[in-house]
Parts: sequence; C-alpha cells; structure tokens
Amino acid sequence: MKRMSKSRMTIGQHLSELRRRILWTLLVFILALIIGWYVSPYLQELLVQPLLNVWPDGELLYTGLADGLMIRFSLSVLFGLFVTTPFALWQIWAYVAPGLHKSERSIIWPILIASPILFLVGAAFAFYILFPFVFSFFIELNQSSPVPSVLLPSATNYLDFSIGMLKVFGIAFQLPLVLVLLNRIGVLSRAHAVKMRRYVIVLIVIVAAVLTPPDVVSQILLALPMWGLFEISLLFMHDDENR
Repeated sequence: MKRMSKSRMTIGQHLSELRRRILWTLLVFILALIIGWYVSPYLQELLVQPLLNVWPDGELLYTGLADGLMIRFSLSVLFGLFVTTPFALWQIWAYVAPGLHKSERSIIWPILIASPILFLVGAAFAFYILFPFVFSFFIELNQSSPVPSVLLPSATNYLDFSIGMLKVFGIAFQLPLVLVLLNRIGVLSRAHAVKMRRYVIVLIVIVAAVLTPPDVVSQILLALPMWGLFEISLLFMHDDENR
C-alpha cells in the first residue's frame, strides 16, 4: 500500500507516527545506556588520560563509597546520549521533512548533519589542545603553593570539569550554523555581520572569559577558534541583493 502523505494524515495519525518515533528513540537510548555501562570504564580512562599525560604520578580521590557507581552511571548516560542524538535528529528530520518546502529542507538538513560534526570537532579541540595547557597550568600552580600541600583532585569534580569543557567547546563550535541559519532566513545579512565584527569579537572574548577556567591560556584557546569560525561563517553568508 502506498504510504499516505503528510498533508493527508489526520491528527491521530500524526500523533501515532510521533509516538512511534519517540518509542524507537527511547529504545535506542536504553540499548546505548546498557552498552555504556560496560564501556564506561574505558571512557573514564580516556577522559583521565590528558591529566595523566602531564601528571604521570597523579591520583584521583574518591570521596564517597558511591562515587564509583555514580561515575559509571553518569558516563553510561553520557554515552547513551552521544549515541542516541544522531538517531533522534534523524527521527525529527524524517517526521518534519515531508511537511517542509524544498527551500526549507535545503536549509535544515545540512544543519542537522553539520551540527554533530562541529560538536565533535569542538570537543576534540578541547580534549587535544586545551586540556594539556589547562591541566599543566593548574598542576604547576598547586605544586608551587607556598605552604605544604598534597594535590588530590576529586574524581567526580575532575570528570565534571572535563566533560563540562567538552560540552562548552562543542556548543561554541555551533556558531557558524547559527550565523548561516540567521542569514538564510533573512534575519542577518553578510554586510551587517561584517559591520558587527568588532562587537562580535568583544562578545567572543567575554563569553570565553565566562565559560573557561580563570586563566588566559584557556580563554585564548576558546576565543581564537570562535573568532575563526565567525570569519569562516562570513564565507557562507549572502548579502541581501544576492538572495
């Protein structure tokens, strides 16, 4: 039987399809969560590696009996969300795409593809570039304390910090998509974006200072890529007369 088009579906049929897609997404998340429980020790080892690279004799402190359980569960959830997000985006696209105009589909589907990729690029930048500088800075600062001290970072605090930084950089790298989308829907022209460059740079510096640890190196390592992404975004934007 030929599948009924979106325009001819009743409200009940729309809700039925939406429920089916939500259930499939939940099923994928549950399966990914179960798999995440078994791979979470490897995820923890991977996340701790940047710290151990600059602090070979370092140790993390477990402050409570349930710390190991909570860390493993939180990493399992993180893995589940990571695996499920692309599938969820595809389900959303498959549900709304038939009701969109061709011009609207040509704008949205590249963004849905590029968004996870840019998030991974931002997270990889933080993991391989930012972490070595930041961890070296903090370790040297603590070890040079003028009073006797023992450096024993909490395992939960470290993972919260490192995962938080991965999220910050992943979200920050969405800047080109936001600018290009605003341009495509007619809110922001390329000429206007160029005129706003100096204000955007100031805003980027402020955002980097707020979102990163209080050291100049990490702030620069976030501000410079965001500035570069802003300049790259201009290449994909159109002026009003070219629209």
